[in-house]
Amino acid sequence: MSTIKKNILNKLYVVAAFMSLFLVVVGIKVFELQYIKGEKYKKLAEESTIKNDTIFANKGNVYAADGNLLATSISNYTIRMDVMCVDKKIFEKNIAGLTKELSNMLGKKPSYYENKLRNARKVNNKYLLIARNIGYNDYMKMKSFPIFNLGVYRGGFIAEQRTVREHPIGKIAERTIGYNDHRGGAGIEGAFSEFMLGKNGWRLKQKIAKGQWKPINDVNEQEPEDGKDVITTIDVNVQDITHHALLKQMEYYQADHGCAVVMETATGEIKAISNLGRTSSGKYYEKRNYAVWESHEPGSTFKLASLMAGLEDRVIDTSTVIDTEKGKIFINNRKVEDSDKDGYGRISLARVFEVSSNVGIVKAIQKHYDNNPEKFLKRMKQFGLDSQTGVNIVGEGKPYIPSVKEDRWSSISLEWMAWGYGVSLTPLQTLMFYNAVANNGELVKPRFVRELKVGGKIVKKFEKEVLTKRIASQTTIDKVVKVMENTVKRGTAKGIYSPNFSMAGKTGTAKKYIPRRKNKDGKYEGGYYSNRKYVASFAGFFPVKNPKYSCIVVIHEPDVMKGYYGAQVAAPVFKEIAHKIYTSKPSSVQMVTDSVVSKTVNKDYNKYYAVLSKYKTIMPKVVGMSGMDAISLLENMGLKVSFTGMGKVTEQSIKRGEKIKKGSTIYLKLS
Repeated sequence: MSTIKKNILNKLYVVAAFMSLFLVVVGIKVFELQYIKGEKYKKLAEESTIKNDTIFANKGNVYAADGNLLATSISNYTIRMDVMCVDKKIFEKNIAGLTKELSNMLGKKPSYYENKLRNARKVNNKYLLIARNIGYNDYMKMKSFPIFNLGVYRGGFIAEQRTVREHPIGKIAERTIGYNDHRGGAGIEGAFSEFMLGKNGWRLKQKIAKGQWKPINDVNEQEPEDGKDVITTIDVNVQDITHHALLKQMEYYQADHGCAVVMETATGEIKAISNLGRTSSGKYYEKRNYAVWESHEPGSTFKLASLMAGLEDRVIDTSTVIDTEKGKIFINNRKVEDSDKDGYGRISLARVFEVSSNVGIVKAIQKHYDNNPEKFLKRMKQFGLDSQTGVNIVGEGKPYIPSVKEDRWSSISLEWMAWGYGVSLTPLQTLMFYNAVANNGELVKPRFVRELKVGGKIVKKFEKEVLTKRIASQTTIDKVVKVMENTVKRGTAKGIYSPNFSMAGKTGTAKKYIPRRKNKDGKYEGGYYSNRKYVASFAGFFPVKNPKYSCIVVIHEPDVMKGYYGAQVAAPVFKEIAHKIYTSKPSSVQMVTDSVVSKTVNKDYNKYYAVLSKYKTIMPKVVGMSGMDAISLLENMGLKVSFTGMGKVTEQSIKRGEKIKKGSTIYLKLS
């Protein structure tokens, strides 16, 4: 019996020893978890159930030169509800009021929302979606609804905020205004992203279910700080004119893509830039910034540089007679021909430029530079044609002016360059050169941004930047201005001539080079100039005396059955832009226009000011007017104008006949 008892006691001792050892291990582990690794595991636990949710700051706004908003960030909210945290009595007492308010705001019947909320309570839904993508005003209204006004914990109101970028004037100049997001940085926003980005805030959120988080507090732990504002050089009215003039022509000629740019001559400020590309369905939108990015062979608009080189070196004059023969010559077995198959015979070099004779300009340059092409190339560098403009916008195309040291240089390189082939320029680079001619030889850098602001205060101002004080003598400038004026009066661009306002410029028509490449069958194709694809262009300035604006229009691959010459396709866009700027900017035009006065323009002005004098303190009816005219009229009456859309006015916030106060704001809706 004693032996059995002894065995039992031994077993108890073993069990007791094991239990003691177990308690010691547990104690050690508890001590370790509590005091040694406690903070680590506490942090891991919190990270799995609580997180800091970033609240991204609003980017700075982008404004036009006249204060119109071009791009802004707005708050966008998704509203959800934790229906389970609402007391049953409160829920039953207020559900009718809540669903009625939701119905008024969101559109569906109150019964729809009541069923939705009750079903959510049945299945313990703590993250019920109420509405997506609502604005700040609706968010504030919704916060005051019955039940929701009790907050996060008692009312179950969950608001998730994000910011979205909006362009109040729509798609106009979208590529130049740009963006800075997952697509990268483009346009003005891409160039000034560091300045425009604010300081992000954060908010604590608690995990309530798989993939579902709700804010812990009613307010953000750290409020975001908005970014700084960029004031551009864009003029909304000029932009609107330019966009629609280009769009109309692109649609008629069913072109692949094109661009138009308007620059203020004296300052280099870009007042308008439109870039349109065609979709597969035939619609047009701001596809790429062709004006800044696309470097291409300019064709006959380059003849201005060829003519100026000869004039500067005094080897030719505008009166120099050139035999264009019968409109066709061969240089090293390569054909150069004029658009007039019969040729122009013996004509002055001025006339060669006016009628855009390829044979004439090639013979003039060949004669005087064939033995010394470096001299010609030196002039191209003097004109700034070998350099980028240096604009802030990312992705500017590189110009190409060949060198005699290159392997690509051949026995026809000089002659082909004379009429705009074998060289490559972006539309903006060509415009900068033409603008220098309009600006009495002063080469100024194109400028998209005027100033940077913080809280309405200017922190940086971008002044006019002169790249070259004089690219050519005044004698040369005066001569080429005259032949450019005559090109519009009696040359290739005579179709856009108007006795009412003066213009000067040069047409360009270039065949597109199809590069050699493999097709889908693995066979090589291309390596030639197409007879079906052309680039039509026009570059110039207006008015001729004391030019206010320079402008370039480039349209790629118009329908050849409808037309492809620069005079047909691009020049009319230039004329429409010039004409509408004349008629919409009376004060500036009066300062710069020459003595020819348009009776039509005077009639328009008299009618305009008659309306203005009639309505000094009484609101006129602007519904039905074009947006551009309505804005101009109202701003001249001392009102601030805010608008959405484009086209004609369909709604006005201040009714006709109401008394108005100078400085007040009127809201317009355009079609």
